[in-house]
Amino acid sequence: MSSPFHRGEKVMANPLKFWFLLLLMWEPLPCCSLITVTPFLTRCTSNRMSCSGAITSRRSARSDVGESAYGVGMNQEDMMDSDMLVAVDAKDRPILDQIVSKKEAHVFSPDSPRGVAHRAFSVFLFNSNGEMLLTKRASSKITFPDVWTNTCCSHPLHNMIPNEVDEVDALPEFPGIKHAAIRKLKHELGISPKDVPHQDFRFLTRFHYWASDTLTYGSDAPWGEHEIDYCLMIQCPGTIQLDPNPEEVGEIQWVSADELRDLMLSSEGSSEQRLWSPWFRGIMERGGFTWWGDLEEALKEGSKYCNKDITYFDPPPEHTGSYNLPTHGQDMGVLKNSKQEH
Repeated sequence: MSSPFHRGEKVMANPLKFWFLLLLMWEPLPCCSLITVTPFLTRCTSNRMSCSGAITSRRSARSDVGESAYGVGMNQEDMMDSDMLVAVDAKDRPILDQIVSKKEAHVFSPDSPRGVAHRAFSVFLFNSNGEMLLTKRASSKITFPDVWTNTCCSHPLHNMIPNEVDEVDALPEFPGIKHAAIRKLKHELGISPKDVPHQDFRFLTRFHYWASDTLTYGSDAPWGEHEIDYCLMIQCPGTIQLDPNPEEVGEIQWVSADELRDLMLSSEGSSEQRLWSPWFRGIMERGGFTWWGDLEEALKEGSKYCNKDITYFDPPPEHTGSYNLPTHGQDMGVLKNSKQEH
């Protein structure tokens, strides 16, 4: 029997027959199944890449209520140019008359040795067993690729719906930061907003840190981080469906606090050491393990661990670039807020 497309003139003359024959020939495309939460390490790249077309179409077609189309059809370079970050002064007050792109904020050089200080958030997501979801940043990430870190690390942005730019007096709710966290958990890990309700996030504290990405690029690294980082914790009681984006995440792993301590210790001096993001190490050394050990309290509204502090720390020595000098103070890379100087 010849294909109906060899008889196109006759088929097209009868539109109903054309669609009927097309329906008979149609076969559903294979699609990757969602990754269900498991307590062991899962590699995200190979399975996702093998059927990227199917997943891309599913991602773009799905439209949960309030879900943003952020990141669809964009690569790392695109987001470097299009993401407009929230530059802040030393007191974390937004500088609204100086909008900086993600690229501008993360460029490190002798003229800009710590980039531009901006807002960020770090999400610590726990399952019902009290295990934290770790992620390994994808190899395609421009800053700090292939390092292990907490569940999700990113930035609130200007021009987003819902609004992600909080006033500094929005403590402790910080609704904009939480909206940003929901957006990026969806973008990076495929977590549905219904599994991470806005009201279930708990803000605890902020850290002001900087780090040059010398482990990737050497002592003259052109990229780095300089952030006032909001720590957000959330626990999901049920099964979480994960669909990691290989442009963002290389591997995932659920760990207990003791397992994370062992992983961090075993990485020191090992020939097969696991690299950790400098912000994650800094946070865990300055309260992270304490909050985890008292998770029920940390997740309460009005938790005793919630505060308005902004704790500053310098990076480990290996994250210091050739242009980072001992004479540089905490205000290096922090823009002045002309509207609120006093």
